[in-house]
Amino acid sequence: MSALFRLDGCSAFVSGAAGHLGREMSAALCEAGAHVILNGRDESRLKDFAGEMRAQNHSVDVAAFDVADSERVRHFFGRIERLDVLVNNAVSMTPRPFDELSVADFAVTYASAVSAAFEAVRAARPALERAAQLRGEASVVNVASMYGLVAPDARLYADAAQQSPFHYGPAKAALLQLTRHLAAELGRQRIRVNALVPGPFPKGAVAAGDSDFVRRLSEKTMLGRIGSAVEIRGPLLFLAAPASSFVTGAALRTDGGWTAW
Repeated sequence: MSALFRLDGCSAFVSGAAGHLGREMSAALCEAGAHVILNGRDESRLKDFAGEMRAQNHSVDVAAFDVADSERVRHFFGRIERLDVLVNNAVSMTPRPFDELSVADFAVTYASAVSAAFEAVRAARPALERAAQLRGEASVVNVASMYGLVAPDARLYADAAQQSPFHYGPAKAALLQLTRHLAAELGRQRIRVNALVPGPFPKGAVAAGDSDFVRRLSEKTMLGRIGSAVEIRGPLLFLAAPASSFVTGAALRTDGGWTAW
């Protein structure tokens, strides 16, 4: 059974790789044996993370560019010979109160979460197809959010700065539908496309600094607690690896039961 979760000899690309959940997803792919291309906009941060991974004898490269820049995306993936796993995790947004949001704010978030995922898949398609020919399949994982499925409960957020930005959930909902469309388009090429739907995974500093907020979030889940970032590893690896070889067009909820009530 363990072989079903191995990615030895495979290559993977993770956008937003040095972020809160991106680090854990990248580490999971590395530990499964994949060579991982770490992507993000902050080259210094990526290089630091790459150093940590190499110190653990993992194989990684750094690719610092904005995935919302379609020209850069096409140029990068056009030079990739083979890609077994593509993880679209990046999102860009500036939190603003409802009354201060602009159309431009929505456009930036949509471009980074939805348009960027579409263009990455389209640009990487030849490399994904080559991987599928060699290994029997390739996998795309789009990282959505529980707020692409349900609306935020404003009563949970005593501090306005904690609230999920109004332009975030709609973009993640669009990403879920894009996932289904891509799965239908690419299935015959043996490229699987699924979505990972994380729930409450607050950053460590947030969790440590506001116990009341953590309690309110915990009470919304069926498990009665928030998620730890490391818990994203298993679900991500399942969707990326042969263990999910007959799974495509799906949305794997990793939210402690938040959206199942």
